[in-house]
Amino acid sequence: MDAILLQILNGLDKGSAYALIALGLTLIFGTLGVVNFAHGAIFMIGAFCSVTLQRLFNLSYEVIDETQKDFLGNPLKVKTPYVESWFGPEMGATIIDWSVPLAILFAIPVMLVIGYVMERGLIKHFYKRPHADQILVTFGLAIVLQEVIKYFFGANPIQTPAPEALSGVAQLAEGIVYPVWRIVYFCFAVVIIGAVFAFLQFTTFGMVVRAGMADRETVGLLGIDIDKRFTIMFGLAAAVAGLAGVMYGPINAPNYHMGMDFLVLSFVVVVVGGMGSLPGAVLAGFVLGILESFASTTWATTTLPGINQIIIYLVAIIILLTRPRGLMGRKGVMED
Repeated sequence: MDAILLQILNGLDKGSAYALIALGLTLIFGTLGVVNFAHGAIFMIGAFCSVTLQRLFNLSYEVIDETQKDFLGNPLKVKTPYVESWFGPEMGATIIDWSVPLAILFAIPVMLVIGYVMERGLIKHFYKRPHADQILVTFGLAIVLQEVIKYFFGANPIQTPAPEALSGVAQLAEGIVYPVWRIVYFCFAVVIIGAVFAFLQFTTFGMVVRAGMADRETVGLLGIDIDKRFTIMFGLAAAVAGLAGVMYGPINAPNYHMGMDFLVLSFVVVVVGGMGSLPGAVLAGFVLGILESFASTTWATTTLPGINQIIIYLVAIIILLTRPRGLMGRKGVMED
Protein backbone atom coordinates (compact mmCIF):
# COMPACT_ATOMS: atom_id res chain seq x y z
CA MET A 1 0.00 0.00 0.00
CA ASP A 2 2.88 2.36 0.75
CA ALA A 3 4.35 1.80 -2.70
CA ILE A 4 0.94 2.36 -4.34
CA LEU A 5 0.45 5.62 -2.42
CA LEU A 6 3.90 6.85 -3.46
CA GLN A 7 3.21 6.08 -7.12
CA ILE A 8 -0.11 7.93 -6.93
CA LEU A 9 1.67 10.94 -5.43
CA ASN A 10 4.31 10.79 -8.17
CA GLY A 11 1.54 10.61 -10.76
CA LEU A 12 -0.29 13.60 -9.29
CA ASP A 13 2.98 15.53 -9.35
CA LYS A 14 3.62 14.89 -13.06
CA GLY A 15 -0.10 15.03 -13.82
CA SER A 16 -0.26 18.54 -12.33
CA ALA A 17 2.13 19.80 -15.01
CA TYR A 18 0.23 17.93 -17.74
CA ALA A 19 -3.09 19.32 -16.51
CA LEU A 20 -1.90 22.93 -16.34
CA ILE A 21 -0.33 22.86 -19.82
CA ALA A 22 -3.30 21.00 -21.27
CA LEU A 23 -5.68 23.49 -19.63
CA GLY A 24 -3.94 26.33 -21.44
CA LEU A 25 -3.93 24.43 -24.73
CA THR A 26 -7.65 23.76 -24.39
CA LEU A 27 -8.42 27.39 -23.51
CA ILE A 28 -6.72 28.50 -26.71
CA PHE A 29 -8.35 25.85 -28.88
CA GLY A 30 -11.77 26.34 -27.31
CA THR A 31 -11.76 30.11 -27.76
CA LEU A 32 -9.73 30.72 -30.91
CA GLY A 33 -9.90 27.31 -32.59
CA VAL A 34 -6.09 27.32 -32.88
CA VAL A 35 -3.93 24.26 -32.31
CA ASN A 36 -1.02 25.96 -30.54
CA PHE A 37 2.16 23.85 -30.68
CA ALA A 38 4.12 26.74 -29.16
CA HIS A 39 2.45 26.23 -25.79
CA GLY A 40 5.23 23.99 -24.52
CA ALA A 41 7.69 26.79 -25.27
CA ILE A 42 5.57 29.10 -23.11
CA PHE A 43 5.92 26.58 -20.27
CA MET A 44 9.70 26.66 -20.82
CA ILE A 45 9.79 30.48 -20.81
CA GLY A 46 7.94 30.44 -17.50
CA ALA A 47 10.64 28.20 -16.04
CA PHE A 48 13.32 30.59 -17.26
CA CYS A 49 11.47 33.51 -15.66
CA SER A 50 12.50 31.99 -12.33
CA VAL A 51 16.07 31.56 -13.62
CA THR A 52 16.14 35.22 -14.67
CA LEU A 53 14.80 36.49 -11.36
CA GLN A 54 17.24 34.28 -9.46
CA ARG A 55 20.13 35.80 -11.42
CA LEU A 56 18.82 39.32 -10.87
CA PHE A 57 18.62 38.72 -7.13
CA ASN A 58 22.19 37.39 -7.15
CA LEU A 59 23.67 40.41 -8.92
CA SER A 60 26.43 41.59 -6.64
CA TYR A 61 29.26 44.03 -6.20
CA GLU A 62 32.69 43.58 -4.67
CA VAL A 63 33.70 45.06 -1.33
CA ILE A 64 36.93 44.73 0.63
CA ASP A 65 36.40 42.75 3.83
CA GLU A 66 39.10 43.63 6.34
CA THR A 67 38.11 40.70 8.55
CA GLN A 68 39.11 38.15 5.87
CA LYS A 69 42.72 37.81 4.72
CA ASP A 70 44.44 35.80 2.02
CA PHE A 71 47.61 33.79 2.67
CA LEU A 72 49.69 36.96 2.22
CA GLY A 73 47.66 38.85 4.82
CA ASN A 74 45.86 41.07 2.29
CA PRO A 75 42.13 41.78 2.81
CA LEU A 76 39.86 39.78 0.53
CA LYS A 77 37.32 41.08 -1.96
CA VAL A 78 33.89 39.72 -1.11
CA LYS A 79 30.88 39.72 -3.42
CA THR A 80 27.74 41.12 -1.79
CA PRO A 81 24.35 40.85 -3.54
CA TYR A 82 22.64 44.19 -4.06
CA VAL A 83 19.45 42.94 -2.39
CA GLU A 84 21.41 42.28 0.79
CA SER A 85 22.80 45.81 0.78
CA TRP A 86 19.35 47.28 0.10
CA PHE A 87 17.27 45.21 2.50
CA GLY A 88 19.88 43.98 4.97
CA PRO A 89 21.74 40.66 5.11
CA GLU A 90 18.90 38.60 6.60
CA MET A 91 16.06 39.97 4.48
CA GLY A 92 18.25 39.91 1.36
CA ALA A 93 19.19 36.28 1.93
CA THR A 94 15.50 35.43 2.44
CA ILE A 95 14.54 37.13 -0.83
CA ILE A 96 17.21 35.18 -2.70
CA ASP A 97 16.13 31.93 -1.03
CA TRP A 98 12.48 32.49 -2.05
CA SER A 99 13.30 33.55 -5.61
CA VAL A 100 11.21 30.75 -7.18
CA PRO A 101 7.90 31.62 -5.43
CA LEU A 102 8.59 35.33 -5.96
CA ALA A 103 9.10 34.61 -9.66
CA ILE A 104 5.32 34.08 -9.85
CA LEU A 105 4.86 37.85 -9.47
CA PHE A 106 7.51 38.42 -12.14
CA ALA A 107 6.17 35.80 -14.55
CA ILE A 108 2.50 36.84 -14.61
CA PRO A 109 2.96 40.18 -16.44
CA VAL A 110 5.75 38.74 -18.60
CA MET A 111 3.60 35.80 -19.75
CA LEU A 112 0.53 37.98 -20.31
CA VAL A 113 2.58 40.25 -22.58
CA ILE A 114 4.15 37.31 -24.43
CA GLY A 115 0.72 35.76 -24.95
CA TYR A 116 -0.73 39.04 -26.21
CA VAL A 117 2.17 39.63 -28.62
CA MET A 118 2.00 36.06 -29.94
CA GLU A 119 -1.73 36.26 -30.55
CA ARG A 120 -1.78 39.74 -32.11
CA GLY A 121 1.47 39.36 -34.02
CA LEU A 122 1.13 35.83 -35.43
CA ILE A 123 -1.73 33.63 -34.31
CA LYS A 124 -4.57 35.92 -35.44
CA HIS A 125 -3.45 35.53 -39.06
CA PHE A 126 -4.14 31.77 -38.90
CA TYR A 127 -7.62 31.67 -37.37
CA LYS A 128 -9.28 30.56 -40.58
CA ARG A 129 -6.39 28.54 -41.93
CA PRO A 130 -6.34 24.71 -41.78
CA HIS A 131 -5.17 23.13 -38.54
CA ALA A 132 -2.13 21.75 -40.36
CA ASP A 133 -0.99 25.33 -41.10
CA GLN A 134 -1.53 26.31 -37.47
CA ILE A 135 0.52 23.35 -36.26
CA LEU A 136 3.38 24.14 -38.67
CA VAL A 137 3.64 27.83 -37.81
CA THR A 138 3.31 27.38 -34.03
CA PHE A 139 5.75 24.47 -34.05
CA GLY A 140 8.20 26.65 -35.95
CA LEU A 141 7.67 29.42 -33.39
CA ALA A 142 8.37 26.93 -30.60
CA ILE A 143 11.70 25.99 -32.21
CA VAL A 144 12.66 29.66 -32.56
CA LEU A 145 11.85 30.36 -28.89
CA GLN A 146 13.76 27.26 -27.87
CA GLU A 147 16.87 28.39 -29.75
CA VAL A 148 16.60 31.91 -28.31
CA ILE A 149 16.59 30.47 -24.79
CA LYS A 150 19.52 28.22 -25.68
CA TYR A 151 21.47 31.21 -26.99
CA PHE A 152 20.99 33.35 -23.87
CA PHE A 153 21.04 30.68 -21.16
CA GLY A 154 23.10 27.86 -22.67
CA ALA A 155 22.31 24.22 -23.33
CA ASN A 156 22.85 22.88 -19.81
CA PRO A 157 20.11 22.65 -17.17
CA ILE A 158 20.13 25.47 -14.63
CA GLN A 159 19.28 24.68 -11.02
CA THR A 160 16.52 26.73 -9.40
CA PRO A 161 16.32 25.33 -5.86
CA ALA A 162 13.18 25.49 -3.77
CA PRO A 163 13.23 27.67 -0.63
CA GLU A 164 15.10 25.99 2.21
CA ALA A 165 11.92 25.80 4.28
CA LEU A 166 10.21 23.80 1.51
CA SER A 167 13.12 21.70 0.28
CA GLY A 168 12.87 18.85 2.77
CA VAL A 169 10.52 15.87 3.01
CA ALA A 170 7.19 15.50 4.78
CA GLN A 171 6.06 12.52 6.83
CA LEU A 172 2.69 11.59 5.29
CA ALA A 173 2.16 8.32 7.12
CA GLU A 174 4.10 5.65 8.96
CA GLY A 175 7.13 4.95 6.78
CA ILE A 176 5.98 7.26 3.97
CA VAL A 177 7.93 10.44 3.23
CA TYR A 178 7.55 12.70 0.22
CA PRO A 179 9.33 15.87 -0.99
CA VAL A 180 7.58 18.96 0.35
CA TRP A 181 7.99 20.94 -2.87
CA ARG A 182 6.21 18.29 -4.92
CA ILE A 183 3.27 18.54 -2.53
CA VAL A 184 3.41 22.33 -2.85
CA TYR A 185 3.39 22.01 -6.65
CA PHE A 186 0.30 19.80 -6.62
CA CYS A 187 -1.52 22.20 -4.28
CA PHE A 188 -0.45 25.12 -6.47
CA ALA A 189 -1.82 23.36 -9.57
CA VAL A 190 -5.15 22.70 -7.83
CA VAL A 191 -5.42 26.38 -6.84
CA ILE A 192 -4.64 27.61 -10.38
CA ILE A 193 -7.07 25.15 -11.98
CA GLY A 194 -9.77 26.09 -9.48
CA ALA A 195 -9.14 29.80 -10.08
CA VAL A 196 -9.46 29.40 -13.87
CA PHE A 197 -12.71 27.45 -13.59
CA ALA A 198 -14.11 29.94 -11.04
CA PHE A 199 -13.16 32.83 -13.33
CA LEU A 200 -14.95 31.25 -16.28
CA GLN A 201 -17.97 30.15 -14.25
CA PHE A 202 -18.71 33.05 -11.91
CA THR A 203 -17.54 36.25 -13.63
CA THR A 204 -19.37 38.16 -16.34
CA PHE A 205 -16.23 38.10 -18.47
CA GLY A 206 -15.98 34.33 -18.10
CA MET A 207 -19.64 33.82 -18.96
CA VAL A 208 -19.22 35.84 -22.15
CA VAL A 209 -16.14 33.80 -23.05
CA ARG A 210 -18.00 30.52 -22.48
CA ALA A 211 -20.86 31.79 -24.62
CA GLY A 212 -18.38 32.75 -27.33
CA MET A 213 -16.82 29.28 -27.18
CA ALA A 214 -20.27 27.79 -27.79
CA ASP A 215 -21.50 30.24 -30.46
CA ARG A 216 -19.06 32.95 -31.49
CA GLU A 217 -21.22 34.46 -34.24
CA THR A 218 -24.29 34.98 -32.04
CA VAL A 219 -22.26 36.67 -29.30
CA GLY A 220 -20.72 38.97 -31.91
CA LEU A 221 -24.18 39.90 -33.21
CA LEU A 222 -25.08 41.09 -29.70
CA GLY A 223 -22.47 43.83 -30.05
CA ILE A 224 -19.86 42.18 -27.83
CA ASP A 225 -16.22 42.41 -28.94
CA ILE A 226 -15.57 38.70 -28.48
CA ASP A 227 -12.24 38.86 -30.33
CA LYS A 228 -10.80 41.18 -27.67
CA ARG A 229 -11.93 38.81 -24.93
CA PHE A 230 -10.44 35.82 -26.73
CA THR A 231 -7.12 37.69 -27.02
CA ILE A 232 -7.17 38.18 -23.25
CA MET A 233 -7.88 34.47 -22.84
CA PHE A 234 -4.81 33.68 -24.94
CA GLY A 235 -2.77 35.77 -22.53
CA LEU A 236 -4.41 33.99 -19.58
CA ALA A 237 -3.59 30.59 -21.09
CA ALA A 238 0.02 31.69 -21.55
CA ALA A 239 0.12 32.83 -17.91
CA VAL A 240 -1.18 29.45 -16.71
CA ALA A 241 1.50 27.57 -18.68
CA GLY A 242 4.16 30.04 -17.55
CA LEU A 243 3.26 29.66 -13.87
CA ALA A 244 3.36 25.88 -14.29
CA GLY A 245 6.91 26.25 -15.60
CA VAL A 246 7.98 28.63 -12.82
CA MET A 247 6.99 26.23 -10.06
CA TYR A 248 8.28 23.14 -11.87
CA GLY A 249 11.86 24.41 -11.89
CA PRO A 250 12.89 22.90 -8.52
CA ILE A 251 11.50 19.51 -9.65
CA ASN A 252 13.14 19.47 -13.08
CA ALA A 253 15.99 21.93 -13.65
CA PRO A 254 15.02 24.33 -16.49
CA ASN A 255 16.60 23.56 -19.85
CA TYR A 256 15.93 24.77 -23.36
CA HIS A 257 14.18 21.59 -24.55
CA MET A 258 11.83 21.06 -21.59
CA GLY A 259 8.98 22.67 -23.51
CA MET A 260 9.17 20.08 -26.27
CA ASP A 261 9.40 17.30 -23.68
CA PHE A 262 6.04 18.32 -22.23
CA LEU A 263 4.33 19.56 -25.38
CA VAL A 264 3.66 16.26 -27.16
CA LEU A 265 2.50 14.52 -23.99
CA SER A 266 0.27 17.45 -23.05
CA PHE A 267 -1.26 17.51 -26.52
CA VAL A 268 -2.03 13.80 -26.15
CA VAL A 269 -3.66 14.69 -22.82
CA VAL A 270 -5.85 17.27 -24.58
CA VAL A 271 -6.92 14.77 -27.24
CA VAL A 272 -7.68 12.07 -24.64
CA GLY A 273 -9.66 14.51 -22.51
CA GLY A 274 -11.57 15.78 -25.52
CA MET A 275 -10.65 18.71 -27.79
CA GLY A 276 -12.18 21.87 -26.35
CA SER A 277 -13.16 20.30 -23.01
CA LEU A 278 -11.54 22.03 -20.02
CA PRO A 279 -12.67 19.43 -17.42
CA GLY A 280 -11.55 16.68 -19.80
CA ALA A 281 -8.06 18.18 -20.11
CA VAL A 282 -7.64 18.36 -16.33
CA LEU A 283 -9.04 14.87 -15.73
CA ALA A 284 -6.90 13.30 -18.47
CA GLY A 285 -3.80 15.11 -17.20
CA PHE A 286 -4.04 13.61 -13.73
CA VAL A 287 -5.15 10.17 -14.92
CA LEU A 288 -2.36 9.82 -17.48
CA GLY A 289 0.17 11.18 -15.00
CA ILE A 290 -0.77 8.43 -12.52
CA LEU A 291 -0.68 5.75 -15.23
CA GLU A 292 2.76 6.91 -16.34
CA SER A 293 3.95 6.77 -12.73
CA PHE A 294 2.82 3.17 -12.28
CA ALA A 295 4.31 2.22 -15.65
CA SER A 296 7.69 3.55 -14.45
CA THR A 297 7.92 1.11 -11.52
CA THR A 298 10.63 -1.53 -11.55
CA TRP A 299 8.06 -4.32 -11.81
CA ALA A 300 6.39 -2.74 -14.86
CA THR A 301 9.61 -1.94 -16.73
CA THR A 302 10.99 -5.42 -16.01
CA THR A 303 7.84 -7.17 -17.17
CA LEU A 304 7.31 -4.95 -20.21
CA PRO A 305 10.54 -3.09 -21.07
CA GLY A 306 9.87 0.41 -22.35
CA ILE A 307 6.24 0.48 -21.18
CA ASN A 308 6.86 3.71 -19.28
CA GLN A 309 7.74 5.44 -22.57
CA ILE A 310 4.62 4.39 -24.46
CA ILE A 311 1.89 3.92 -21.84
CA ILE A 312 0.30 7.33 -22.49
CA TYR A 313 0.17 6.71 -26.24
CA LEU A 314 -1.29 3.21 -25.76
CA VAL A 315 -4.03 4.60 -23.53
CA ALA A 316 -4.69 7.39 -26.04
CA ILE A 317 -5.07 4.85 -28.87
CA ILE A 318 -7.47 2.71 -26.84
CA ILE A 319 -9.61 5.67 -25.78
CA LEU A 320 -9.78 7.18 -29.24
CA LEU A 321 -10.70 3.83 -30.80
CA THR A 322 -13.54 3.34 -28.32
CA ARG A 323 -14.50 6.99 -27.83
CA PRO A 324 -13.25 9.15 -30.73
CA ARG A 325 -14.24 12.44 -29.07
CA GLY A 326 -12.15 11.70 -26.00
CA LEU A 327 -13.34 11.35 -22.43
CA MET A 328 -15.37 14.56 -22.33
CA GLY A 329 -15.20 15.90 -25.90
CA ARG A 330 -18.05 17.90 -27.40
CA LYS A 331 -19.94 16.86 -30.50
CA GLY A 332 -18.69 18.45 -33.72
CA VAL A 333 -15.25 19.45 -32.44
CA MET A 334 -12.48 18.42 -34.88
CA GLU A 335 -14.91 16.19 -36.75
CA ASP A 336 -14.89 18.09 -40.03
